Amino acid sequence: MSGPSLTALPLPGVFHYQPQLHEDNRGSFGRLSCAKMLDEAGLNSTWVQSNLSRTATRGTLRGMHYQTPPFAEVKLLTCLSGQVYDVLVDLRPSSPSYLQWTSIVLEGARADTLYIPAGIAHGFQSLSDDVTLHYSHSQPFSPAYQAGISYRDPQIAIQWELPVTLLSERDAALPFLSDIKEAS
Repeated sequence: MSGPSLTALPLPGVFHYQPQLHEDNRGSFGRLSCAKMLDEAGLNSTWVQSNLSRTATRGTLRGMHYQTPPFAEVKLLTCLSGQVYDVLVDLRPSSPSYLQWTSIVLEGARADTLYIPAGIAHGFQSLSDDVTLHYSHSQPFSPAYQAGISYRDPQIAIQWELPVTLLSERDAALPFLSDIKEAS
């Protein structure tokens, strides 16, 4: 049996973690996070808030969300059930991958986990019905510092896996990057 893996994704500081699942006739058991492993990798291991997201219908899109300083947050996201197309956009001006995006399919059966640093906009589209995600956050949610960009921003040009079948009013109204920059 192989051990857990922590694999860097194309955006600096973003990692895909696959826990080692121990299986027997009862099912499986695996460690979703480990402070020692995160600390040894130089990553945040302190979480102040934990959230659960449930999405009922395939094709639903949530995102692209982030929080601004001083509440910019690191997230540890685990897919607990179903399957999602997870998308990350680098909004860090000093990053070599500034305004680039990457994606990964996360499977609940594998407890796929993402480590998402501050300055990354995050969103996902459910590829199955009945998706459950668990989020750990390094900062508390602060409504005054919540932000987002449109999932259909032409400057980013994310290629979604499915037609969008459901979207919140808030997410539908998120601005394009050009509108954010003009307002600054």
